Amino acid sequence: MADSLFLGLDVGTSGVKAVLVSPSGEVRASATTPLQLSAPFPGWAEQDPLDWWDASVASIRAVRSHAPEADIAAVGISGQMHSSVFLDRAGDVVRPALLWCDGRTTEECREIERRVGGEARLRDLVSNPALEGFTLPKVLWLRNHEPEAFRLVATVMLAKDYIRYRLTGELATEPSDASATLMFDTAHLRWSREIFDAMELNASLVPDVGGSSDVLGHVNDAGAAASGLLAGTPVVGGGADNACGAAGVGVVVPGEAVASWGTSGTLLAPMSEPRVDPGLRAHTFCHVVPYAWYLMGVVLSAGGAFAWYRDQFARELAGDPDIDRKLDDEAASVARGAEGISFLPYLQGERTPHRNASARGAFLGMSLAHTRAHLTRAVLEGVCFALRDSLEILRSVGFTLNEVLFTGGGARSPLVRQMLGEVFGIPVATVNREEGPAYGAALLAAVGAGAFPDLRAAGLATLRRNIADAPSVPAHREYDAPYARFRSSYRA
Repeated sequence: MADSLFLGLDVGTSGVKAVLVSPSGEVRASATTPLQLSAPFPGWAEQDPLDWWDASVASIRAVRSHAPEADIAAVGISGQMHSSVFLDRAGDVVRPALLWCDGRTTEECREIERRVGGEARLRDLVSNPALEGFTLPKVLWLRNHEPEAFRLVATVMLAKDYIRYRLTGELATEPSDASATLMFDTAHLRWSREIFDAMELNASLVPDVGGSSDVLGHVNDAGAAASGLLAGTPVVGGGADNACGAAGVGVVVPGEAVASWGTSGTLLAPMSEPRVDPGLRAHTFCHVVPYAWYLMGVVLSAGGAFAWYRDQFARELAGDPDIDRKLDDEAASVARGAEGISFLPYLQGERTPHRNASARGAFLGMSLAHTRAHLTRAVLEGVCFALRDSLEILRSVGFTLNEVLFTGGGARSPLVRQMLGEVFGIPVATVNREEGPAYGAALLAAVGAGAFPDLRAAGLATLRRNIADAPSVPAHREYDAPYARFRSSYRA
């Protein structure tokens, strides 16, 4: 294994990333192929799985070109959660996938609650509420609104599982993605027969479940011809992007937590048993570690909110490679609390804590005295406040967090790191790897190939945590009033 590399692939919303990782944890090559999101109607979000495949092939070939003689011992794949891939009996895509941020299925969510006998029963069956982003409402939407397409559907898959299928010809999934479909009994690690019966769906729609680090297929001749990988290369189960992102920074055991600031934002804390937030404001999903779970709060627009703001309010800086740093400098010139401005980052609705796909963003408290610098600071603080909502929920159900690891694009900003630590009131640390879920997928591949006995050992051998700076107590207290203002603004 000393000379082998492990390929990690992450099928994201904005692009497909591939990394080649050595047994020591060094990233030998990295490549990202961009993707476009389609929004044919307000609240809709779709992508064509064929575009995921084309982007995956391009990214794989790009990293292979940097290490053409390397032996790739195994492949791991991560991907966006919930997004629905509908395949017919021939394995062809029936229609574009409905994404995790698609909000068209509110009526289907209510239908699910009616059919199972209420939200409390849903909590017992799948440990989560019926939310528009989940997979099951999308299946019902297809049945209700596009019945001709639904009649063609033989298999429902998740994004990363479709890529594995194209590489290997095998239909399969694993617990971390299955638990985010609303069709999986998260506590007992099985598909929920009760859910399928209540929805009048055939359980054959979903594939078999294997382990995240188990080999669930091998690259076949067609996959090899397209990707440039060798036929016979093992492909492990992989995992959902948030779980793989946690694995990619070594957060796999209870007592730790990771905040992610990508297109969306999350706060994730592993558990040794499937605990559920009584208010169902946070999600209970399976981790990529065997017999482990995590509780997670989700902010639908984190980096996505900042990108929207940057593109609309800083157009004169478009194309400037230092645009984000310049906006950070503007924000840093303004005092904590943005001098009374609050920003609600609910541009695509919100999951935690409001569970409202119809929620929308807002700037509140503006006056003639305010400048763009104030708005910039308010946007960054608004995302941090939204993540603090998730922190408060974790604390309310018994989690004690003394430090949070921070990953994603936001973690590269010194200002955002400082701001999140001050808003949380606890140290925020980073690790020496910034490749995110793709790196976690590569570590799963390494475990599946036998390079490490388990994922924790893989993380200890390849990751190094940077020392966290503790936020000052006065700075944290300065955020109490702005955070209270943010909390009250949603209902107002």
